[in-house]
Amino acid sequence: MKYCKSRYKLSLRSSYYLLVFEFLYFRMEVYFIMDKKIIYMDNAATTPVKPEVLDAMLPYFTEKFGNPSSIYSISSQNKKDITTARETIAKAINTDTANIYFTAGGSESDNWALKATAEAYANKGRHIITSKIEHHAILHTCDYLEKRGYEITYIDVDENGIVDLKQLEEAIRPDTILISIMFANNEIGTIEPIAEIGKIAKEHGVLFHTDAVQAFTQVPIDVEEMNIDMLSVSGHKINGPKGIGFLYIRKGVKIRSFVHGGAQERSRRAGTENVPGIIGLAKATEIAVGNMKERTAKEIEVRNHIIERVMNEIPYTRLNGDRERRLPNNINFSFQFIEGESMLIMLDSFGICASSGSACTSGALDPSHVLLAIGLPHEIAHGSLRLTISEDTTMEDADFVVDKLKGIVERLRSMSPLYEDFVKKQAK
Repeated sequence: MKYCKSRYKLSLRSSYYLLVFEFLYFRMEVYFIMDKKIIYMDNAATTPVKPEVLDAMLPYFTEKFGNPSSIYSISSQNKKDITTARETIAKAINTDTANIYFTAGGSESDNWALKATAEAYANKGRHIITSKIEHHAILHTCDYLEKRGYEITYIDVDENGIVDLKQLEEAIRPDTILISIMFANNEIGTIEPIAEIGKIAKEHGVLFHTDAVQAFTQVPIDVEEMNIDMLSVSGHKINGPKGIGFLYIRKGVKIRSFVHGGAQERSRRAGTENVPGIIGLAKATEIAVGNMKERTAKEIEVRNHIIERVMNEIPYTRLNGDRERRLPNNINFSFQFIEGESMLIMLDSFGICASSGSACTSGALDPSHVLLAIGLPHEIAHGSLRLTISEDTTMEDADFVVDKLKGIVERLRSMSPLYEDFVKKQAK
């Protein structure tokens, strides 16, 4: 069914007060449940710090507080501990420790990779290739570079979010200096053909960067086999602390410093090292790599159970992203005739934490750029729901969420003039 965008927005606004009453009703239903269980299904947004990670970090806030750049013993030991942490992380992606640079997180790593490459290779060219479904840390950085005279080509993806390799290769020009394609999409979970992209980039003598924030420790990553020149990671996505991440930079890549000041990170990223964060990131990496096979197998089982139940039990539903070639913990649906934010409010009433591809800001409704890029119309894209599970998500949790979701979708559709019109037309 195709609906006028203006009518769609009007229908949403007309049901606003009904939604308020529904929200209050849902709150009343759970008001007296003082110890209601929280079911967290937004692990793509952030994750809790594991107790083992916190335990590893705590000494570096107190007795092991020394600045690693100082020469006395408590500081020199910290420097050694950072080296050990760097070794743990390097091993996880099959590289040398000298290629790992600690940052404040994924966004900084992305910014560093793009901006520093643009600056360092400007004499060779000012053309960069990326995709239409990248994280905003990439897209907004590309916008920044465009305003400074660089040319950006945005590659299309198919209906499942997979990059068009033919279009990618055809987009390469003599002045192309960088390809930046994410390893796996943060919204729909689709895993990109990274090894194939790396091969194309290498054959054409173009640097290849990938944002692996969602993929790191969810799928195996080998920067050598995949011909990856730069790779971004964030600690808080893998049960590590916030405010820490790293950028892998292959030896020989001539990008410059991003933060200027001291000589930390081999003079490429100034600032006193976040020692507790680095230790926490390394510990989280050690745990996540060590249990990856077992953990992801469990996540896939729960993920598939949720997908099968929802697709079989909730009509007019679309699974977004590739069915098989997706992150073990990612589920993304679009439900026709409803709006995603409404679902989140009602799910929260039952202690269920999730996210949506839609956003309401300043009175404007902007659907996810990812969902639009895979070809969804606005009215379908607005009804999206992302559930990202963890190894702690049980089958009981999964069934509880699906059961509540069925009722929520039914209630919201009962308030939708669009659904009412659809039912009437179907009845004719």
